[in-house]
Amino acid sequence: MRNWGADGEPEASRRVGLRVGGQAGISRCAPGKVATVPAPKKLTRRSLPVTSAALLSLSVTAPTALAVPRPSASPTVTPPAHMSTVGGERLGRPGIQVNLAPGLPALPKNLTARSWVVADAQSGKVLAAHNAHWRLPPASTLKMLFADTLLPRFPKDIRHKVEPSDLAGMGAGSSVVGMKQGHTYTVRDLWLGVFLRSGNDAVHTLAHLNGGLQRTVKDIQAHADELQALDTHVVTPDGYDEPGQLSSAYDLTLFARSGLHKEDFRDYCSTVSATFDSREIRNTNRLLSGDTDVPVYQGIAGVKNGETTNAGATFTGAAQRSGKVLLVTVMHPAKREHNQVYKETAKLLDWGFRADGKVTPVGELVAPQSALRSGTPSSEPGATAGSGSAGLSTAAAMVGGALAVFGLAAYLIRRRWPQ
Repeated sequence: MRNWGADGEPEASRRVGLRVGGQAGISRCAPGKVATVPAPKKLTRRSLPVTSAALLSLSVTAPTALAVPRPSASPTVTPPAHMSTVGGERLGRPGIQVNLAPGLPALPKNLTARSWVVADAQSGKVLAAHNAHWRLPPASTLKMLFADTLLPRFPKDIRHKVEPSDLAGMGAGSSVVGMKQGHTYTVRDLWLGVFLRSGNDAVHTLAHLNGGLQRTVKDIQAHADELQALDTHVVTPDGYDEPGQLSSAYDLTLFARSGLHKEDFRDYCSTVSATFDSREIRNTNRLLSGDTDVPVYQGIAGVKNGETTNAGATFTGAAQRSGKVLLVTVMHPAKREHNQVYKETAKLLDWGFRADGKVTPVGELVAPQSALRSGTPSSEPGATAGSGSAGLSTAAAMVGGALAVFGLAAYLIRRRWPQ
């Protein structure tokens, strides 16, 4: 089935008056060689301060995950009667799960998404959910898991000359950033292509740097399992529609929370625009960059959008207001209006900021497996252990566990505010 998406739709949006650029010029290297160069010039930006304890507190008393069968090739339009209970029994129930009481804000009206989650990123508590563990095609939101797995592996100033094999195997209709064979790009360029334009060409090139598509799929599946994202079955690293490639609103929220541990992840997912191959590219996350019918969301800090034929529109967003940090994931709105996924996300964020601290949670975002096994802190965020994917994901999870136990190591989520 043909894939299409808002990831690569024409830029008819309202322009935000901030340009982010200043990267170093591209130089060539011999075929098959990589060389290091000085880091690119610093991006122009404003910063949104958030503490790590506020954003990434992970519970070490998370419930044990129940065994979940592997996904079918294609989901139905009706949620299963029984779903995973990772994060709490109520999250496994179909339909809306929320504890409303007199005096509490009512949920937004006219929500049409098949699945959504509203979570407090500080405590990990799930404030409300709708079919949280329904396995659905994730589209390009799966790139959050891809980035969370591979970002620590390659310094951003490494340069790579694109070979034909790097761009082979992309599905028809894939969203691309516009990479060219024979051109040389930095790893930073590639990640900008992934986060801003959801470029499958950039994903495939990074996957080849990682040892190939098969190894990369295996690596990111292992990382999903480490995060207890047991609804997720990875077939391709880019989220392209394939039989059996599924995730859930709950799992996508876990990926965003884990990725936001990493400074580079936060930088890339919050960048409005940048220079790529001597031209401007803009982020297709409309809550970040704005559009004619969607204003920039107050306090938005990322994370990732996607859209394909099977998945419909999908989105995970992080935002902060008045010291509160929320994560919202929305999957496949039935209403097919322009930018509907962002409109429903904005409504849920608004509700979450009003309800946070007042409503009784219905579940929680679980800790990674290694955080449950070990209370030993890693030396710093992004530290790696061992040479394989298991070592990398374990190190990242140990950081999360350490932050949960000790509430230390402040950092920033950087948001490029329009002027």
